[in-house]
Amino acid sequence: MMLPLLKAELFKLFNESKTWYAIGAVLLIELIILFAAYYQGTTILDLLLDNLKQSFYFEGNLLNGNLLIYIILNSLWFNLPLILMIVSSALITEEYKNGTLKTIMLQAVSKWQLITAKYLTSLIFTLTVLLLLMSTTFALAYSIFGNGDLVVYLGTLNFFPSEEAFKRICFAFGSGTLSMIFFTTVSVTLGILLKDPAKTWIASAFFLILSSLLLKADFGLGQMERYFFPKLTNSWQRFFDYQLNFPSILFDNLLLIVYTGVAAVIGVYLFKKQDIG
Repeated sequence: MMLPLLKAELFKLFNESKTWYAIGAVLLIELIILFAAYYQGTTILDLLLDNLKQSFYFEGNLLNGNLLIYIILNSLWFNLPLILMIVSSALITEEYKNGTLKTIMLQAVSKWQLITAKYLTSLIFTLTVLLLLMSTTFALAYSIFGNGDLVVYLGTLNFFPSEEAFKRICFAFGSGTLSMIFFTTVSVTLGILLKDPAKTWIASAFFLILSSLLLKADFGLGQMERYFFPKLTNSWQRFFDYQLNFPSILFDNLLLIVYTGVAAVIGVYLFKKQDIG
Protein backbone atom coordinates (compact mmCIF):
# COMPACT_ATOMS: atom_id res chain seq x y z
CA MET A 1 0.00 0.00 0.00
CA MET A 2 2.92 2.36 0.69
CA LEU A 3 4.23 2.42 -2.90
CA PRO A 4 0.89 3.46 -4.50
CA LEU A 5 0.54 6.20 -1.85
CA LEU A 6 4.05 7.44 -2.54
CA LYS A 7 3.44 7.48 -6.30
CA ALA A 8 0.22 9.40 -5.77
CA GLU A 9 1.92 11.96 -3.53
CA LEU A 10 4.76 12.46 -6.03
CA PHE A 11 2.25 12.82 -8.87
CA LYS A 12 0.32 15.48 -6.94
CA LEU A 13 3.51 17.32 -5.95
CA PHE A 14 4.99 17.57 -9.44
CA ASN A 15 1.63 18.51 -10.95
CA GLU A 16 1.38 21.55 -8.69
CA SER A 17 2.43 24.83 -10.32
CA LYS A 18 3.96 26.09 -7.07
CA THR A 19 6.43 23.19 -7.14
CA TRP A 20 7.81 24.36 -10.49
CA TYR A 21 7.73 28.00 -9.39
CA ALA A 22 9.83 26.99 -6.39
CA ILE A 23 12.35 25.12 -8.56
CA GLY A 24 12.47 28.09 -10.94
CA ALA A 25 13.03 30.47 -8.03
CA VAL A 26 15.97 28.38 -6.76
CA LEU A 27 17.60 28.36 -10.20
CA LEU A 28 16.98 32.11 -10.65
CA ILE A 29 18.59 32.86 -7.28
CA GLU A 30 21.55 30.70 -8.34
CA LEU A 31 21.97 32.72 -11.57
CA ILE A 32 21.71 36.04 -9.73
CA ILE A 33 24.37 34.94 -7.23
CA LEU A 34 26.64 33.77 -10.07
CA PHE A 35 26.45 37.10 -11.88
CA ALA A 36 26.79 39.12 -8.65
CA ALA A 37 29.79 37.04 -7.59
CA TYR A 38 31.36 37.47 -11.02
CA TYR A 39 31.16 41.25 -10.86
CA GLN A 40 32.08 41.57 -7.16
CA GLY A 41 34.36 38.57 -6.74
CA THR A 42 37.52 40.36 -7.85
CA THR A 43 36.89 43.15 -5.33
CA ILE A 44 36.35 40.64 -2.52
CA LEU A 45 39.53 38.78 -3.40
CA ASP A 46 41.53 42.00 -3.54
CA LEU A 47 40.34 42.89 -0.04
CA LEU A 48 41.20 39.44 1.31
CA LEU A 49 44.60 39.20 -0.31
CA ASP A 50 45.73 42.82 -0.18
CA ASN A 51 48.31 42.29 2.57
CA LEU A 52 49.44 38.90 1.28
CA LYS A 53 50.10 40.27 -2.21
CA GLN A 54 52.82 42.44 -0.72
CA SER A 55 54.74 39.31 0.36
CA PHE A 56 53.58 36.58 -2.05
CA TYR A 57 53.10 36.24 -5.78
CA PHE A 58 49.81 34.63 -6.83
CA GLU A 59 49.76 32.85 -10.16
CA GLY A 60 46.57 31.91 -11.97
CA ASN A 61 42.98 33.08 -11.66
CA LEU A 62 41.58 32.76 -8.13
CA LEU A 63 38.17 33.95 -9.33
CA ASN A 64 37.22 30.56 -10.72
CA GLY A 65 34.44 27.97 -10.66
CA ASN A 66 35.41 26.58 -7.27
CA LEU A 67 35.21 29.99 -5.62
CA LEU A 68 31.89 30.73 -7.32
CA ILE A 69 30.43 27.41 -6.11
CA TYR A 70 31.61 28.17 -2.58
CA ILE A 71 29.98 31.61 -2.71
CA ILE A 72 26.71 30.03 -3.91
CA LEU A 73 26.89 27.51 -1.06
CA ASN A 74 27.18 30.34 1.46
CA SER A 75 24.43 32.39 -0.15
CA LEU A 76 21.73 29.72 -0.54
CA TRP A 77 21.54 28.13 2.89
CA PHE A 78 18.79 30.50 4.03
CA ASN A 79 16.81 31.11 0.83
CA LEU A 80 16.86 27.47 -0.23
CA PRO A 81 15.49 25.85 2.96
CA LEU A 82 12.75 28.48 3.18
CA ILE A 83 11.53 27.66 -0.34
CA LEU A 84 11.78 23.93 0.29
CA MET A 85 9.91 24.24 3.60
CA ILE A 86 7.02 26.11 1.98
CA VAL A 87 6.56 23.44 -0.69
CA SER A 88 7.03 20.50 1.70
CA SER A 89 4.61 21.78 4.34
CA ALA A 90 1.97 22.28 1.63
CA LEU A 91 1.91 18.50 1.14
CA ILE A 92 -0.22 18.27 4.27
CA THR A 93 -1.58 21.77 4.96
CA GLU A 94 -3.27 22.16 1.56
CA GLU A 95 -5.16 18.92 2.15
CA TYR A 96 -6.28 20.10 5.57
CA LYS A 97 -7.45 23.35 4.00
CA ASN A 98 -9.38 21.99 1.01
CA GLY A 99 -10.79 18.98 2.86
CA THR A 100 -9.28 16.30 0.62
CA LEU A 101 -7.65 14.69 3.66
CA LYS A 102 -11.09 13.69 4.96
CA THR A 103 -11.93 12.11 1.61
CA ILE A 104 -8.69 10.14 1.59
CA MET A 105 -9.27 8.86 5.12
CA LEU A 106 -12.72 7.53 4.11
CA GLN A 107 -10.84 4.95 2.05
CA ALA A 108 -8.93 1.97 3.42
CA VAL A 109 -5.79 4.01 4.04
CA SER A 110 -3.62 3.70 7.11
CA LYS A 111 -2.83 7.02 8.77
CA TRP A 112 0.80 6.18 9.41
CA GLN A 113 1.30 5.00 5.82
CA LEU A 114 -0.27 8.17 4.42
CA ILE A 115 1.82 10.56 6.51
CA THR A 116 4.98 8.48 5.98
CA ALA A 117 4.38 8.77 2.22
CA LYS A 118 4.22 12.54 2.62
CA TYR A 119 7.51 12.62 4.55
CA LEU A 120 9.12 10.44 1.86
CA THR A 121 7.75 12.74 -0.85
CA SER A 122 9.27 15.72 0.95
CA LEU A 123 12.58 13.83 1.15
CA ILE A 124 12.54 12.96 -2.58
CA PHE A 125 11.63 16.55 -3.51
CA THR A 126 14.48 17.94 -1.39
CA LEU A 127 17.01 15.51 -2.88
CA THR A 128 15.79 16.29 -6.41
CA VAL A 129 16.18 20.05 -5.94
CA LEU A 130 19.63 19.67 -4.35
CA LEU A 131 20.84 17.38 -7.15
CA LEU A 132 19.50 19.82 -9.74
CA LEU A 133 21.13 22.75 -7.94
CA MET A 134 24.45 20.92 -7.62
CA SER A 135 24.56 19.83 -11.28
CA THR A 136 23.62 23.25 -12.67
CA THR A 137 25.99 25.07 -10.31
CA PHE A 138 28.92 22.86 -11.29
CA ALA A 139 28.08 23.08 -15.00
CA LEU A 140 27.69 26.87 -15.05
CA ALA A 141 30.56 27.71 -12.70
CA TYR A 142 33.16 25.53 -14.41
CA SER A 143 32.04 26.26 -17.98
CA ILE A 144 31.97 30.04 -17.48
CA PHE A 145 34.73 30.61 -14.92
CA GLY A 146 36.94 27.55 -15.36
CA ASN A 147 38.72 25.50 -12.71
CA GLY A 148 41.36 26.65 -10.23
CA ASP A 149 42.52 26.76 -6.64
CA LEU A 150 40.08 27.76 -3.93
CA VAL A 151 40.74 30.46 -1.33
CA VAL A 152 38.42 30.52 1.71
CA TYR A 153 38.40 32.86 4.68
CA LEU A 154 37.33 31.17 7.95
CA GLY A 155 39.15 33.20 10.55
CA THR A 156 42.28 32.49 8.53
CA LEU A 157 42.86 32.21 4.80
CA ASN A 158 42.81 28.60 3.61
CA PHE A 159 44.06 27.63 0.15
CA PHE A 160 43.04 24.37 -1.53
CA PRO A 161 44.33 22.97 -4.84
CA SER A 162 41.59 22.50 -7.44
CA GLU A 163 41.34 18.70 -6.96
CA GLU A 164 41.10 19.04 -3.17
CA ALA A 165 38.62 21.91 -3.51
CA PHE A 166 36.35 19.80 -5.74
CA LYS A 167 36.26 16.95 -3.19
CA ARG A 168 35.52 19.31 -0.30
CA ILE A 169 32.75 21.04 -2.24
CA CYS A 170 31.10 17.67 -3.00
CA PHE A 171 31.26 16.69 0.68
CA ALA A 172 29.85 20.10 1.63
CA PHE A 173 26.89 19.64 -0.72
CA GLY A 174 26.22 16.23 0.84
CA SER A 175 26.34 17.63 4.38
CA GLY A 176 24.23 20.63 3.38
CA THR A 177 21.62 18.30 1.89
CA LEU A 178 21.18 16.68 5.32
CA SER A 179 20.47 20.15 6.74
CA MET A 180 17.86 20.78 4.04
CA ILE A 181 16.18 17.43 4.76
CA PHE A 182 16.06 18.32 8.47
CA PHE A 183 14.32 21.64 7.78
CA THR A 184 11.79 20.20 5.32
CA THR A 185 10.96 17.36 7.73
CA VAL A 186 10.35 19.91 10.49
CA SER A 187 8.10 21.91 8.15
CA VAL A 188 5.88 18.87 7.48
CA THR A 189 5.63 18.25 11.23
CA LEU A 190 4.68 21.91 11.76
CA GLY A 191 2.04 21.47 9.06
CA ILE A 192 0.55 18.54 10.95
CA LEU A 193 0.51 20.60 14.12
CA LEU A 194 -0.88 23.87 12.71
CA LYS A 195 -2.95 22.52 9.74
CA ASP A 196 -3.12 25.97 8.10
CA PRO A 197 -0.78 26.86 5.17
CA ALA A 198 -0.19 30.51 6.14
CA LYS A 199 0.42 29.72 9.82
CA THR A 200 2.78 26.89 8.87
CA TRP A 201 4.77 29.11 6.49
CA ILE A 202 5.20 31.72 9.21
CA ALA A 203 6.18 29.08 11.77
CA SER A 204 8.64 27.52 9.31
CA ALA A 205 10.24 30.89 8.57
CA PHE A 206 10.45 31.62 12.30
CA PHE A 207 12.06 28.23 12.96
CA LEU A 208 14.61 28.84 10.22
CA ILE A 209 15.42 32.37 11.44
CA LEU A 210 15.67 31.17 15.05
CA SER A 211 18.00 28.35 14.01
CA SER A 212 20.21 30.84 12.16
CA LEU A 213 20.37 33.13 15.20
CA LEU A 214 21.10 30.28 17.63
CA LEU A 215 23.82 29.00 15.33
CA LYS A 216 26.02 31.93 16.35
CA ALA A 217 24.91 32.06 20.00
CA ASP A 218 27.27 31.04 22.78
CA PHE A 219 25.49 29.61 25.81
CA GLY A 220 28.67 28.89 27.75
CA LEU A 221 27.98 25.16 27.83
CA GLY A 222 31.24 24.12 26.21
CA GLN A 223 31.11 20.81 24.33
CA MET A 224 27.43 20.33 25.23
CA GLU A 225 26.49 22.98 22.68
CA ARG A 226 27.53 20.74 19.80
CA TYR A 227 24.48 18.54 20.55
CA PHE A 228 22.09 21.47 19.97
CA PHE A 229 20.52 21.08 16.51
CA PRO A 230 21.15 24.67 15.25
CA LYS A 231 24.88 24.06 15.71
CA LEU A 232 24.64 21.01 13.41
CA THR A 233 22.96 22.68 10.43
CA ASN A 234 26.20 24.45 9.50
CA SER A 235 28.35 21.29 9.56
CA TRP A 236 28.97 21.57 5.81
CA GLN A 237 31.15 24.62 6.45
CA ARG A 238 33.61 22.49 8.43
CA PHE A 239 34.73 20.81 5.20
CA PHE A 240 36.61 24.03 4.44
CA ASP A 241 38.74 23.96 7.59
CA TYR A 242 42.34 23.42 6.59
CA GLN A 243 42.64 20.36 8.84
CA LEU A 244 39.62 18.09 8.46
CA ASN A 245 38.26 16.34 11.52
CA PHE A 246 36.27 13.60 9.80
CA PRO A 247 35.16 11.73 12.97
CA SER A 248 33.72 14.93 14.45
CA ILE A 249 32.03 15.98 11.19
CA LEU A 250 30.58 12.47 10.76
CA PHE A 251 29.23 12.54 14.32
CA ASP A 252 27.54 15.91 13.73
CA ASN A 253 25.90 14.72 10.53
CA LEU A 254 24.71 11.46 12.09
CA LEU A 255 23.27 13.43 15.01
CA LEU A 256 21.43 15.69 12.57
CA ILE A 257 19.94 12.56 10.93
CA VAL A 258 18.75 11.47 14.39
CA TYR A 259 17.08 14.88 14.93
CA THR A 260 15.42 14.54 11.51
CA GLY A 261 14.09 11.10 12.46
CA VAL A 262 12.78 12.42 15.79
CA ALA A 263 10.93 15.27 14.01
CA ALA A 264 9.33 12.75 11.63
CA VAL A 265 8.36 10.36 14.45
CA ILE A 266 6.72 13.25 16.34
CA GLY A 267 4.78 14.18 13.20
CA VAL A 268 3.59 10.61 12.60
CA TYR A 269 2.49 10.35 16.26
CA LEU A 270 0.57 13.65 16.13
CA PHE A 271 -1.13 12.71 12.86
CA LYS A 272 -2.23 9.30 14.17
CA LYS A 273 -3.73 10.95 17.26
CA GLN A 274 -5.70 13.56 15.27
CA ASP A 275 -9.36 13.19 14.46
CA ILE A 276 -9.35 13.98 10.74
CA GLY A 277 -13.09 13.56 10.32
